[in-house]
Amino acid sequence: MNGILNLLKPPGMTSHDMVSQVRRITKIKKVGHTGTLDPNAAGVLPICIGQATKISQFLLDSKKKYRAELTLGIKTDTQDGYGKIMEEKEVNSTSNDIIDTVKSFIGEYHQIPPMYSAVRQQGKKLYELARAGIEVERKPRLVKIEDIDILHMDGKKLILDVICSKGTYIRTLCHDIGDALGCGGMMSFLLRTATGPFHLSSTISLEELADIDNINEVLFPVDFPLSNMPKVTIKDEMEKAALNGNKIDWHGISTTDNIIGKEMVRVYLKDSFIGLATVEETSDVKYIRFNRLFV
Repeated sequence: MNGILNLLKPPGMTSHDMVSQVRRITKIKKVGHTGTLDPNAAGVLPICIGQATKISQFLLDSKKKYRAELTLGIKTDTQDGYGKIMEEKEVNSTSNDIIDTVKSFIGEYHQIPPMYSAVRQQGKKLYELARAGIEVERKPRLVKIEDIDILHMDGKKLILDVICSKGTYIRTLCHDIGDALGCGGMMSFLLRTATGPFHLSSTISLEELADIDNINEVLFPVDFPLSNMPKVTIKDEMEKAALNGNKIDWHGISTTDNIIGKEMVRVYLKDSFIGLATVEETSDVKYIRFNRLFV
């Protein structure tokens, strides 16, 4: 069994819990998730099975989409609705001020990871230090907010759709927007609606997964998240060399994609995906060198 499950993670479960449940249901040990989702959040969580675990990094690096509720006027120690309230203030900003401030976060900005997070520091996860009452200085991380769409605004509550880079904490974004407005803010709801090419509309729950007789029917193929990469096909006469992971001269390859310079490509034998390779070129020869084989 090789492929990717597009699971709907419920609130209250960790990403590791989801992996454990998939192992239990599928009876397969080689299972891994593609980036943690807050335990209290719900939404899209692709789970890689078998050979697909080799491409999990490409999903880790992909863009994320979230729907979040921002509540202004309240600060908590966890930056969400599950923490201890640290401060409450009146929200005196106008609607236009709020809209302008929210939109000002579009682009790159340096975000300080929250103490209640899985980021490691001093050999421990930050949330372990936070639970022990220890707060440490954290280095800001550069994140990118591709877009923020304000879907609804009612008093001090806003519903936001956010497209962002990997490593972005939506809790911290809500906190930072509140700070910029001078009243504080917290994330009171979070739903991940997409990660890379996986969307909420095609998710299945653990309960649905457990009821499926043939799980292969709901697996996305291993190469599904790689469709943005150029594709090359190995000619039949080079099959043995390719399956042994040898370098393949460009004369042994057919492709219709425009490949410029040294870049990673998807490699196929006939219609079967067999691996990832890097295009390399010397003064007199062009070839591919395999990075990973999936056979």
